[in-house]
Amino acid sequence: MTPSTVTAVPILDTASTTKQQHLFSRRTNSLLGVRVAGCGSFVPEQVVTNADLQTRFGFDPEWIRQRTGILERRHAPPEMATSDMCIEAARRALRSANVDPQDIDLLVCGTFTPDFQCPSTACLIQDRLSLDCAAFDLAAACAGFMYAMVTAAQYVATGNARAALVVGGDCMSRIINPADQRTYPLFGDGAGAVVLTAGDPHQGLLCYQMGADGSGGPLLDRMAGGTRSPLTHAGLDAGDQFLRMDGRSVFKWAVRLVTDTIDLMLESSGLTVQDVSLFALHQANIRIIDAAMEQLGIPPEKVYSNVHRYGNTSGGSIPLVLDEALREGRIERGDTLLMCGFGAGLAWGTSLFRW
Repeated sequence: MTPSTVTAVPILDTASTTKQQHLFSRRTNSLLGVRVAGCGSFVPEQVVTNADLQTRFGFDPEWIRQRTGILERRHAPPEMATSDMCIEAARRALRSANVDPQDIDLLVCGTFTPDFQCPSTACLIQDRLSLDCAAFDLAAACAGFMYAMVTAAQYVATGNARAALVVGGDCMSRIINPADQRTYPLFGDGAGAVVLTAGDPHQGLLCYQMGADGSGGPLLDRMAGGTRSPLTHAGLDAGDQFLRMDGRSVFKWAVRLVTDTIDLMLESSGLTVQDVSLFALHQANIRIIDAAMEQLGIPPEKVYSNVHRYGNTSGGSIPLVLDEALREGRIERGDTLLMCGFGAGLAWGTSLFRW
């Protein structure tokens, strides 16, 4: 399958007072000869229920459930950072794949909540696991795992890596303002990982799309901590270190984006909804997932969801779904999965993956 040269199509949100246009590229690609050899995931032990948030912050549990489908989420203890979650998920993925850690020659970590500005979280993981490999972070927020997986697949498919460890994880509880009642309840902490190795010619990315539209950056951002706006006492007092989200606009964009990108994947590959064994979508909000699935005519039994238990874990979201679905027998060798990650950037990554 060759890349599409069709020009980008503007998505116009006519319900928005700002009439913000978001571009949707129709470029797609294919990359075969790659397989997922194993999966692993990790979430902290501390369960934070909606009732807990009501007790601590006065949040309305029923509002959270109705608007998001989230009943609880996990929060990391103070001594646990993003790398700690990713390391445990990676260890479990290596055991699942029955791959010798010494055979890993590439590590890509999708995260936007790194332990430090430098060194990279990937290098911390590489050191703790005693791996002999290149290691780097990839920051694409909630699309981070998909970006990392597609990137690592290039190396494996071309023979430039024998076994790649792809990790996605975020410690969201550290970057959300507890005073933000519309945003704080949505997120949780978690990580997941997969091991990619060479596969049969029919395995791998049947069709995939990586997209971005930076014009929507202000809808989901963290203002302080970079070179544009370094951390200051005044910025910290103002809460500029926390994630900000225009929830209504992000919701509308996400529903339209998920609908359009899945429709594009099926159209470009010549497949139908019936050909897809499981839809593994980023677990941002059950209402986003339900609205997109209804528009596409995708039956609920084909869609895996765990957002009610973990909330939005950003880069950890999709690998958490993959690991749980695989352990529950929902994924078998030869199945065709559709994965879709989307979020801040604005950025998204979608693929039809032959398992």
